[in-house]
Amino acid sequence: MSTTLTDLAAAAAGPAVRRRRRPRVPGGVALGLLALFVLLSIFGPWIWGGAAGATNIPDANQSSSAEHWLGTDDLGRDLLARTLYATRSSLVLAVLATVVGGIVGVALGLLSGVSQRLGRVLGAVINLLMAFPALLLSIFFAVLFGIGSVGSVLAVGAAFAPGFARITQTLTASAVSRDYVEASKVLGKSPLYVVLRHILPNIAEPVILYTTIHIGTAILALSGLSFLGLGVQPPAYDWGRLLSDGLTRVYISPLAAIGPSVAIVLAGLTFNLAGEHLSDLVGGRRSAPGTVTDPVPVAAGPAVGAPRDAVVPGDDTPARSSAPAVPVVAPLLEVRGLRVLYPGADGGTVTPVRDVSFSLAPGETVGIVGESGSGKSMATSAIAQLVEAPGSVRAEVLTFDGIDLAERSRANESVLGRSMAMIFQDPGEALNPAIKIGTHLIEPAVVHLHQSKPVARGRAVEALRAVAINDPERRYDQHQHELSGGMKQRACIAVGLMGEPKLLIADEPTTALDVTVQRQILRLIADVRAESGASVLFISHDIAVVAEISDRILVMYAGFVVEEATADELLARPAHPYTSLLLAASPDMGVDRSAPLPMLDGRMPGPDVDLPGCYFAARCPRADQTCVDRRPPLLQIGAPAHRAACWHPLAGTAPTPTEEVAR
Repeated sequence: MSTTLTDLAAAAAGPAVRRRRRPRVPGGVALGLLALFVLLSIFGPWIWGGAAGATNIPDANQSSSAEHWLGTDDLGRDLLARTLYATRSSLVLAVLATVVGGIVGVALGLLSGVSQRLGRVLGAVINLLMAFPALLLSIFFAVLFGIGSVGSVLAVGAAFAPGFARITQTLTASAVSRDYVEASKVLGKSPLYVVLRHILPNIAEPVILYTTIHIGTAILALSGLSFLGLGVQPPAYDWGRLLSDGLTRVYISPLAAIGPSVAIVLAGLTFNLAGEHLSDLVGGRRSAPGTVTDPVPVAAGPAVGAPRDAVVPGDDTPARSSAPAVPVVAPLLEVRGLRVLYPGADGGTVTPVRDVSFSLAPGETVGIVGESGSGKSMATSAIAQLVEAPGSVRAEVLTFDGIDLAERSRANESVLGRSMAMIFQDPGEALNPAIKIGTHLIEPAVVHLHQSKPVARGRAVEALRAVAINDPERRYDQHQHELSGGMKQRACIAVGLMGEPKLLIADEPTTALDVTVQRQILRLIADVRAESGASVLFISHDIAVVAEISDRILVMYAGFVVEEATADELLARPAHPYTSLLLAASPDMGVDRSAPLPMLDGRMPGPDVDLPGCYFAARCPRADQTCVDRRPPLLQIGAPAHRAACWHPLAGTAPTPTEEVAR
């Protein structure tokens, strides 16, 4: 068992690992032996059925001879013919037992990986059963289910179920956290649809490999049960029953026991070798080159429906509105006092988002910036309703386009799937590898806009063309592994355009891309915003990238918004010391290359830390005892649209007189 799991892991790791493994039997030999056993199971009863069942008392209990190579049994029946005849029953029972174990184990593994409530209980049961050897479990279950062919199949299947459940649980836990599963939930899909459409296709390959290898193990287990008298009962027989009968006279006619033994060992090795060869083929396919390179277009294309002259060739600068941000009576998105909470290990509470308040006007781009762990991605996940149990979202006000997001309903989820689009950080995680690009594209239009598939396909091709993907008709029928990183990200943007997006949430969409493709994606998002009128929430840890595309910028630290201002105001006059340090750590062409970049010493307080004062005080050069004792509110600093949470803002950004009195 450990050898096969090691081989599966090496197959997934690629050729570098496979080269270090032990020498293998050529794949052709394994496949040839497998074909031989399949042919024997099909044609064996027709060819040797008569000799296997013909009794001849005068020839009973003969040793091996030219006429009877393995000798005869106590009724004079030819043991070689019976061994070849038993190939069908032995293999069929092994396949049935593996299928039973696979169905039960995969179902339990899926339920354990998907359900938060049952996951721990089922996981504990699976761990308990995995502690016992499979053969020992088979004997135990054989006593429960009863002796005979049916009982032995059920017993071996039940013994195999924990192994299938364990591998399925592990694979499901990985798949269920992928972005494309979260996107499907936003579309309002049922858990059964998510399992059948997104999880099973992506875990099927290793489960099938695991099944193939376990058929050989099932042959050994079933033969062991028959040998012990718990399996196949006379007059039926399999290799284990023949081995048990032949062992009684092994000293008189040793070949009577050696024949079934060789069949059992050879069949077990054949299925194990075939499974290993299949894993090699899968691993080789995964590591094979063939990913297309990302073309660099002259200019990124406009959004769907935009005129071709909307793009100025050669202009590399992402468009940003020159008009100052003004208060809006009815904002598209209104957030007040947003918090995200998780239960802590010691009974406490973990709060990655502590207090976030802002609004977003129609057509406005707001950037959210902060170092890793500041809560920016978790805050936008809460807005998009993507925080899963045991996490919870609380807010004084959380409305989008007139909808109260605090109320979870099918109607709200339908509006979210149509009017809110999300671009995730890793497009490889956002796109289901088992589904074609075109299927991702047409799903929002078919589900939420109720368009026919031909109409949705036409819009999907235009969407791919609009995001500057070359040959969109061909890309429509490709899978994500056939696209480069930049093309995958463009495809994710195209998916967002297939609904009626009023809000586009871009969660660090350029982090994994090189600077050339990064600039193209930034400009593409700006073009989509300009042509569609959608608002944009752009999340990044790079304040220079955020400043290029945003009208306003929110700076987050330890789950709080510590500063908010227009992009120009923030770059010219940062008020919070943390913002100033972020700007200083973003080099430009005029920086002194001989001087080291400014560094921010210390570490951000974790989400399980509760402080009475400013969370940045321990790292701030301007902090005093007031900062440690009292938490600063987010108040206006200088310009009307400039707010900061700091008792001692930087020079040139003094608080207004009314707010100074309030402090």
